[in-house]
Amino acid sequence: MNERLNEILKAHTKEFEEVSDAIWEHPETRYQEFQSSRIQIEFLKERGFRLTEEIAGIKTAFVAEAGEGKPVIAFLGEFDALPGLSQYADCPYENAIEDGKAGHGCGHNLLGTGAMEAACVIKQYIEENNIKATVRYYGCPAEESGAGKAFMVREGCFDDVDFAYAWHPMFETGIMNKTLANVRVIYDFTGKSSHAAACPEDGRSALDACELMNVGVNYLREHVKTDSRMHYAYLNAGGSAPNIVPHKATLLYALRAPKASYVKELIERVSDVARGAALMTGTKVDIRVVSAYADFLSVPAMDMIMEDSIIDSPLVEYTDEEYKYASQFNSREYDLKDNIDASYEKGKKSIQIGSTDVADVSWIVPTGSITVTTMAKDSTMHGWSVVAQGKSSIAYKGMHRAAGILAQAALKVIESPELQKKIKEDFSRSKAGEEYVSLLPANVKPGDF
Repeated sequence: MNERLNEILKAHTKEFEEVSDAIWEHPETRYQEFQSSRIQIEFLKERGFRLTEEIAGIKTAFVAEAGEGKPVIAFLGEFDALPGLSQYADCPYENAIEDGKAGHGCGHNLLGTGAMEAACVIKQYIEENNIKATVRYYGCPAEESGAGKAFMVREGCFDDVDFAYAWHPMFETGIMNKTLANVRVIYDFTGKSSHAAACPEDGRSALDACELMNVGVNYLREHVKTDSRMHYAYLNAGGSAPNIVPHKATLLYALRAPKASYVKELIERVSDVARGAALMTGTKVDIRVVSAYADFLSVPAMDMIMEDSIIDSPLVEYTDEEYKYASQFNSREYDLKDNIDASYEKGKKSIQIGSTDVADVSWIVPTGSITVTTMAKDSTMHGWSVVAQGKSSIAYKGMHRAAGILAQAALKVIESPELQKKIKEDFSRSKAGEEYVSLLPANVKPGDF
């Protein structure tokens, strides 16, 4: 790793740990990240960035910029929490601070802060060395189900960016260049209320329609591609009075596949099942796509730079106390130093997570994305154990390592016009003539869901 980059990184670690902790302590869910975004905005203003707030018409989205000229380098940050995951820090069993409240079960307190840290490191480096480049940090809300970056892409927020960098906290370290395209679709059924005992024949049950739709989709699973995913949850299960035929009931479906083009087909097939359920029950159904994510576009030259930057980054050293701490969150018993896995070997298979709106950016800008170890080996993403470890020294060490890797990868590209050209050529080849088409309907706005 570049020696001066590493010196800059090490000089300010405590400041970023405090930012991460402040966001952890005030968990806010999609599009409600008012305090979390403000913490980052004020931090970046104090360090000389030029701030543009409420970009893409989203109150909690912003961009911080420094430097000038080309290339334009973007670091992508997030800070939204997950509902229902309140948890005491460092507690090795499920223990909510406040039942039903949010918590950082995906580590976005670390994610956003680490990406911001990388931006600050690069800013200082290019200023010290009079390097012509523009560095940006994008504060991106609502990655969890809200598709914040997809809306930002739609509004052209990344159109003049040359290269983008992202990371995600994880239980392992690797290249993250495969994700599933994903849409969220609301199926809102409307029937007719009646007395369930005295005159059930007058009623038309919206809940029956939901139940029949779910049965139909469960049979559909046999006849879609095996790597497709279809999940559902009730937003409205018809009320709480069993003596009333339910007038309203609502389902939320998540449909995923490796390519957005196939997700589009899934929407139509699942929606046909919904229409059939409505026909069978004499109800009506309103269908709304409310959130959508693309599949990730991998660029080989960018992936190579990310891999080299991981390998070049200083290895994380853990104390015996940290290994023992991690063992509390593992479901199996390991040798002491196997409780945390921060290793990486060249050529390691790419890590595939569920879905992310970073993928939408990847179709507009060549994007390098990695995961970095910030937790015990057996940690469950979107679970209480990730929240519990979010303020640990293990988490901090992973966050700083991620910042260093992203900064190193960005600097390699900034300093090499040849690499810039190679990445852009690979970017065009990876598209193979396919252009980005968002699955978001034009009339859907951020925060509608």
